[in-house]
Amino acid sequence: MKIGMIGLGLIGGSLGLALRSHGHTVLGVSRQALTCQRAIARGAVDDASLSLSLMQTVDVVFLCTPLAAMQATVIELVPHLAADTVLTDVGSVKGWVVETIAPLWSNFVGGHPMAGTAESGIEAAQQDLFINAPYVLTPTETTPARAVQLIEDLVRPLQTRLYHCHPDDHDLAVAWISHLPVMTSASLIAACLDEADPAVLGLAHALASSGFRDTSRVGGGNPELGVMMAQYNQAALRRSLHAYRDRLDQIITQIEQSDWQSLEALLKETQQSRSEFL
Repeated sequence: MKIGMIGLGLIGGSLGLALRSHGHTVLGVSRQALTCQRAIARGAVDDASLSLSLMQTVDVVFLCTPLAAMQATVIELVPHLAADTVLTDVGSVKGWVVETIAPLWSNFVGGHPMAGTAESGIEAAQQDLFINAPYVLTPTETTPARAVQLIEDLVRPLQTRLYHCHPDDHDLAVAWISHLPVMTSASLIAACLDEADPAVLGLAHALASSGFRDTSRVGGGNPELGVMMAQYNQAALRRSLHAYRDRLDQIITQIEQSDWQSLEALLKETQQSRSEFL
């Protein structure tokens, strides 16, 4: 199958590597000539261009641009697509994307491969990035069944774990397990940087180990992605942030009141429940 990849960063590049390993032809589009050259050199695409006209002959297009660029990209892309071309995206927010893109192209399937690293760009692309990773599709009542099946047939061989859900349910769920962790992790780093004593801060830098590394990882990721999570999933993220703040307030109260029994009960509950998420 001939597949188009618009955006050749971590996800677009990794999809290209993975899909080409399964025998598909991948054509890529990027805003930067150097990225096109590197994508070809790394084997993520068979050919690449700065022009969307390269998408004229493809069967499927993966939209791997930042959320903020999706609408304008699709408007520019539509004149270059054959009538039966299927369009899908990889954005981490689905309600806004489906609501915005589906009216522009009827063969659109909202998608979200939930995989990534702290690195970004074509150099960070990995062929095995999606193995055992959730891949969420968010078809609606107007999404053509053929389009959904085509995307399933492409991503299932990548050893993903496929899920279907409503776009709004997706956004509520990822607000808890993806977008909230980015904000709380960033807040952890920012709070540490607020330490006024340079000696204490220097010691904290020296002593930081696995616990800090694990809890701060996503807060040290791509700032652009974090802002877009907040901007395009604002209502769901605010909901989860308020709930998280309430939990922090409870812990503060327990510590202030030396209520160690309640704190231990909470920590036992979280110890037992963590495995349900992983």
